[in-house]
Amino acid sequence: MASIFTKIINGEIPCYKVAETKDFIAFLDVNPNAKGHTLCVPKIEVNKLFDLDEVTYVGLMEFARSVAIALEKAVACKRVGMTVIGLEVPHVHVHLIPLNAMEDARFLNKVSLKKEEFEAIAKQISDRL
Repeated sequence: MASIFTKIINGEIPCYKVAETKDFIAFLDVNPNAKGHTLCVPKIEVNKLFDLDEVTYVGLMEFARSVAIALEKAVACKRVGMTVIGLEVPHVHVHLIPLNAMEDARFLNKVSLKKEEFEAIAKQISDRL
């Protein structure tokens, strides 16, 4: 059964897309830790980060870096944090989280945003790529 991320990649589920290449997609997390919390996902469905082949792994890190640089320009923050946890969805994904405090990285406090806010943030990040 396809993961929710594969369904997003295939266009079966909508997302707030930030960036896309032939091999990767970045979109806003709909349950964000902070405004601008973005997920970078390889289009190939692999459960664990270190099960990716080396080319895809390095490509994902390069893609995430470019998105993080744009994210930091688009959203006011002290820095962009990166984490790979991956227990909630069995499809590799990198979390890019704008950080102003360590609490932003702990997945305890969530930010509630309206559709229009998600759309505006996605565009602000995308415009800086």
